[in-house]
Amino acid sequence: MHADTATRQHWMSVLAHSQPAELAARLNALNITADYEVIRTAETGLVQIQARMGGTGERFFAGDATLTRAAVRLTDGTLGYSWVLGRDKQHTERCALIDALMQQSRHFQNLSETLIAPLDADRMARIAARQAEVNASRVDFFTMVRGDNA
Repeated sequence: MHADTATRQHWMSVLAHSQPAELAARLNALNITADYEVIRTAETGLVQIQARMGGTGERFFAGDATLTRAAVRLTDGTLGYSWVLGRDKQHTERCALIDALMQQSRHFQNLSETLIAPLDADRMARIAARQAEVNASRVDFFTMVRGDNA
């Protein structure tokens, strides 16, 4: 099975943003066993974060972030990759394994419904809760007309 690029990007993003303990628990509950070989041992390095002022200005380097990457190959040759912010090597390898499994037609539907969709819903809930927290403390500034400017 070959998933289109946007679909694969989506599940890789969901996996990378998932909470390590939650992903491990959900994957263990599925009782999926897969033999795989580690192609690239999980390794940690730095990446430079770029930003744009207001989202549209010139790019500038905002700082560095720690990134861990890994690659695995299933016994049938399917490759799985992952890049995760942070230093959790076990989580990164687990994400690479799931990426490889998601590319197989026999696992795609099951993993999409029982792993990716719930993890995505949890992430959206965390984002909404954070947004509500930020909006509660939002301050709107406005300019009043002064008497000498009227």
